[in-house]
Amino acid sequence: MSAATLASAVLANNDVPLAQIPALVLPALGETLIMVGIVMAIVVVVGVPLGAIIHNLARDGLFPNPALHSALSWIVSVGRSLPFLILMVAIIPFTRLITGTNIGIAAAVVPMSVAGIAFFTRIVENSLRSVPPSLVKVAKASGGSSFQIIRTAQLGEAVPSLIGGLTINTIAMIEYSAIAGTIGAGGIGYVAITYGYQRFDNQVMLATIIILVALVAAVQLVGDALVRLTTPHSSTASDRRFARRVARIDIESANAASPV
Repeated sequence: MSAATLASAVLANNDVPLAQIPALVLPALGETLIMVGIVMAIVVVVGVPLGAIIHNLARDGLFPNPALHSALSWIVSVGRSLPFLILMVAIIPFTRLITGTNIGIAAAVVPMSVAGIAFFTRIVENSLRSVPPSLVKVAKASGGSSFQIIRTAQLGEAVPSLIGGLTINTIAMIEYSAIAGTIGAGGIGYVAITYGYQRFDNQVMLATIIILVALVAAVQLVGDALVRLTTPHSSTASDRRFARRVARIDIESANAASPV
């Protein structure tokens, strides 16, 4: 018997009993959900305004500034270009500066947020490009401020596309959380590496795969349902929805212009 075969046989005897696998993987699933939930909250809070700003700094935007647009776009492109594992290692000093540690959930949130913000910023920017310019012109003619136009004519009309992009981004963050297990971040990825890979425990590995597949499928189903719910079923319904938003701009503009 070779040394490799003997080592595998010894490690096989240390497999986690089947009855104890839920007690091992369920807390890890909770850690993964916490990581992804925190990251996605940060991603939405930062990525939506940043994507809207970059879109409107372009030549045809509400407040064009080609120099600033190029600078911000370049920074976002750098964040999107780096593979997550390289990004995670490259910003360890920054992560340690922010969190005081380079292991655990807190340490994983920082690189995941950086990658997620860059990803979602591009999604927001591309979603806003799909909004017909005529809708923005109507909102301008109604006297809306730049903030009102972004909120109603741009983001409001791009909601289905944004939800679809948010679904994709959430799934990517679930994948990144598994990669973050390599730095001891906890979660499903850490269990898969520690037990499934290092200890050759096929039962644990299979359990983590099933959980990840089910989690991604659930996120995709919810995202698809929300996209269908927010997508107008006809051009007439879309026109009525936009007309309500324009009327809201008129009311807000009138209230802002009227003396107190």
